[in-house]
Amino acid sequence: MRTRRGFCYPQTLPLPNMSSNTHKRQKRMPENTTGGSDFFDFLPDDIVLSILGKLSSTATSPSDFISVLITCKRLNALGLNSLVLSKASNKTLSVKAKNWCDSAHRFLKRCADAGNIEACYTLGMIRFYCLQNRGSGASMMAKAAMKSHAPSLYSLAVIQFNGSGGTKNDKDLRAGVALCARAAFLGHIDGLRELGHCLQDGYGVKQNVIEGRRFLVQANARELAAVLSNGNSKHPLMRWSVNPVQNQPPQIRVVSGSGCPLLSDFGCNVPVQEAHAANRFLTEWFEMRGGFPGQGMMLCSNTGCGRPETRKHEFRRCSVCGVVNYCSRACQALDWKFRHKAECAPVERWLDEAGQPVAGEGNGDGDINVEEVDR
Repeated sequence: MRTRRGFCYPQTLPLPNMSSNTHKRQKRMPENTTGGSDFFDFLPDDIVLSILGKLSSTATSPSDFISVLITCKRLNALGLNSLVLSKASNKTLSVKAKNWCDSAHRFLKRCADAGNIEACYTLGMIRFYCLQNRGSGASMMAKAAMKSHAPSLYSLAVIQFNGSGGTKNDKDLRAGVALCARAAFLGHIDGLRELGHCLQDGYGVKQNVIEGRRFLVQANARELAAVLSNGNSKHPLMRWSVNPVQNQPPQIRVVSGSGCPLLSDFGCNVPVQEAHAANRFLTEWFEMRGGFPGQGMMLCSNTGCGRPETRKHEFRRCSVCGVVNYCSRACQALDWKFRHKAECAPVERWLDEAGQPVAGEGNGDGDINVEEVDR
């Protein structure tokens, strides 16, 4: 358009169509029925992975973690990420024997492949003792032991001491002592106790009573420290009390509750510690099958252990009654002070009229005198 003097007005540019952009933006950020925006889909994956990793490491049971995975497809996909599964805690992996299925097996295998050493140990124990896949189970425990997992080291030591999965000639006492020493170095209580008894008895190592006694006292002290630091109301409270006898130091006494004087040198009663998830699985697994792993085979009599014999007369038997069986000296010492000391009957109870051992009740590969354990 020209003016009277010949100038031209600049042509106006057309305004952009805002309705189309607004429509596209609404497609990207849909509004839910409540009137607010759903921002979960816009959270970065790394933030969601961090949240799920924290959940897997603090969950109190597998159901707490599984209930989150079945919420939506995105949580299910991210929850099975290796970063999340590698942080799963012992309680998250505590599968019950009655709920065992292929999906539970795949879940533990996936956690183990992600580098979770607790999953390697739990699945290794299940495969070795329950599914009787000895080679695969031992390799899974060895994988965790190579990463300094103390329970795996101790379990492999028990296998070496007993020759589990093989014959009596497959025992390797020196290897068992070496594995126990590594577990004891990491502070494993059963490893310390087992190593102490081996040194006291000269079993697989040169006898050294003083050094063995030192390891036993250290195991007792660590067990007491674990109870005191737990702070759980289910455990009896402990305090120092003055001994009425003169010229003797104060003793630790139980204020309430009941227990067994496990730390007899200190006059202290300690409650039974909670068993590992793998040991609880073994106990439940064989209880569902009548309490016997096979014909003529027995379970370890220590409450909470759950290890079965892999051949007849593999475990040690009490030399006084011959009724109870133990996979290790540590289990025998614990069960003697917690339960068996009050139940043990003399040897005449399991002898026939001629004074010979009843069939199936004789000594195993190597009995230990209970009195020696209680020194």
